[in-house]
This record gives sequence, structure tokens and C-alpha cells, in this order.
Amino acid sequence: MKRRTFIRCVGCGAAVAATQSKLLPEFLGGIQNVCAFDYTTRLSSVEARHYKKKPEGGIECGICPRHCYVTDLERGYCGVRENRSDTYYTLVYGLSCSLNIDPIEKKPLFHFHPGTTALSIATAGCNVNCKFCQNWEISQVRPEQTRNLDLPPKSLVDICRQRNVSTIAYTYSEPVIFYEYMFDTAEQGHRHGVKSVMITGGYIEEQPLIELMPHLDAIKVDLKAIREQYYKDIVGGELKPVLDRLIQIKKAGVWLELVYLVVPTLNDTEQEFKELSRWVKTYLGADTPLHYSRFYPQYLLKNLPPTPEKTMENAHAISRAEGLQYVYLGNLRGHPAESTYCPKCGKTVIGRRGYTIYEFNLDGNRCRFCKHEIPGIF
Repeated sequence: MKRRTFIRCVGCGAAVAATQSKLLPEFLGGIQNVCAFDYTTRLSSVEARHYKKKPEGGIECGICPRHCYVTDLERGYCGVRENRSDTYYTLVYGLSCSLNIDPIEKKPLFHFHPGTTALSIATAGCNVNCKFCQNWEISQVRPEQTRNLDLPPKSLVDICRQRNVSTIAYTYSEPVIFYEYMFDTAEQGHRHGVKSVMITGGYIEEQPLIELMPHLDAIKVDLKAIREQYYKDIVGGELKPVLDRLIQIKKAGVWLELVYLVVPTLNDTEQEFKELSRWVKTYLGADTPLHYSRFYPQYLLKNLPPTPEKTMENAHAISRAEGLQYVYLGNLRGHPAESTYCPKCGKTVIGRRGYTIYEFNLDGNRCRFCKHEIPGIF
């Protein structure tokens, strides 16, 4: 990072309750925001990976299922990868437009080092266009339209080491479109004991994911619906490639959690909750955490109301009845379904209120009360 880039921490006034003393210091650090000043207007010219030159000219991108055919001086759908004389370049390598230190629970990852923090980064761009996107100001624009920090991989790893942040999270927009930046940062992070998690829509091709997963410690996928038509109409993508990647991640043994945003009238029927639960149980296992998240009006769906609490609780009840063991409700602060319960004895093993952990009853991976093994990385 250049010396002219100044980073400071501000704000640490929120009340935190954590009965486990080992969790408190890191969690306090996690509610601090990192504020950076002095931005760069340049774009990167790092050759992209996973593309092939076409005999007739132009290139075909292979990073995601869109397989964009891109002619000279044009960009792919994501707006951050450009063909220059049939060499494909990423324009956002080392250029983060968003940077914060977040609780890992905010991702959300509930079974991955609970109570720790993650340096969260994003670049401009995305490979879909969800009508409910809460980060559309960065995901649906080109990198010339965002304020970008000059933060190459080594700088991100250095920030983590200096501030005792254990994990880097690639999040907010869609990390698949800044694949090279994420890949190299994760690789460097591992060399220095810094973990990496990808927060993604899962719209990525098989081979790039195969190469990336050895450098990741956990993946959270936003499974936006269980119906192909929803992906076509609301997301601007495809469901099947996402389902295929979920199975791939599970088979590879990378820790996986799912989020399903419940949007009123669009993906909130009992039948959809049943189909979702049955698919997860069949292909990913009953112990895969599933987070139902409450919708609030955003972006192109401001005409819809927030998801009723009753609908959220109905989704939770259906998934539990279908046999899923770890089902959570998000954006409902203080709801009992924010906490983790032992499926054997029923006692609270991780008590949460929002992003705060107030109770922690695990010995390693086992319930402190009945010794039942709880899946995850603790």
C-alpha cells in the first residue's frame, strides 16, 4: 500500500456482551470500521485467467456460466474485464471500492470461527443483476464509477496482521468477477496465517472453482431461489450452475453455509421452502446451515414490503420439519432463531443477538452439555 494511503480506525462505542472472555477482544475489534482516504483513478491491467482466444477473433470468458464473447476493446457482462487485442484483462485487480472490518456473523457464517472478525473487501461489478441487490451502487456500475483504493494483495494481508484480523472476506458485490485479486490475496494470506472466505452467489464455472478452493477456508452461497424462472426474472442468471457448484463445494470439503433471501410474493411459498429444504438435505446434508434472511425494499423492488416475521418463522418451521438441523433467521434481531442449538440435547451452544455472541457452550466441536459433535470450524 502506498504511504499516501491513510487508514484509521474509528468508532468503538457499541455495547458488546460476550460471556466468553476469549471472544471479547476480537469481537470488539470487529465493530470498528476501517476508513481510508486518498483514492486512485487508475484501472489495473492484469491479465485475466480462464479465457480462450477465438479463431475468428475475440475471446470467450470462462470464469462464469455466461461465457461472454468479447471483441476488441469491449468488456464482459460484469464490466470489469476487457479485451485488448485479444488479451483479456481484469481492470479491478488490487482496487477495492469497499473496505470494512466486520464480525464474521455479518457474512453470515455462524459455524466458522464465531466471534472473530473479517476484513471485508469488494470491487465494482457483478455477473448478475438481482432486483433486490442492497449493494447495487457498487455491483451495477463500472470501476470508473466507484472510488477505488490502491490495495494489492500484500497490503490486505498486512492490514490483517497489523490489526489482528484473522480472516479476509470477499463480499458485498460478487467476488467471482474479481477472481484474480481474490485468488492471489487468499494465496498470500494462507502463507501468513490469514484465512479467506468467499461470500458469493455461486455463479462460477467448475474449473475456476476447483483451482480457487484450496485457498479458501469457507464459502457462503446466496441461493436466491429454488426455481429456475426466479433466476431468469429476478436475478438475471441461472439456477442449475449454482446448484452444481454447491454440490462441488460440499464434495470438496470446504465449509459451506447457505443464505436464502425471502422476498414477499416472489419466492416465499410453503412449497418452495419444502423443495429448498429437501434439496439441501439430499445433496448437501441435513447439517448444512441454512440462513433465511428477511427482505427489505431495495433497488428495483421498492414496491414490495419487508418480509413478514410470520413468513420467516414459517420457513424456519418447514425446514426444521424436513430435517435440517441448523436453520437460522436473519435480519430479525433478537429472534431465538439467531442462536445455534444442539440437535441432540436442544440446549444453546452459541447464543447470538444480532452480531453479538452472549453465550458459548462448545468444547472444540462438541456440545458442552451432551458432547454431541457440532459441524463447523470452531
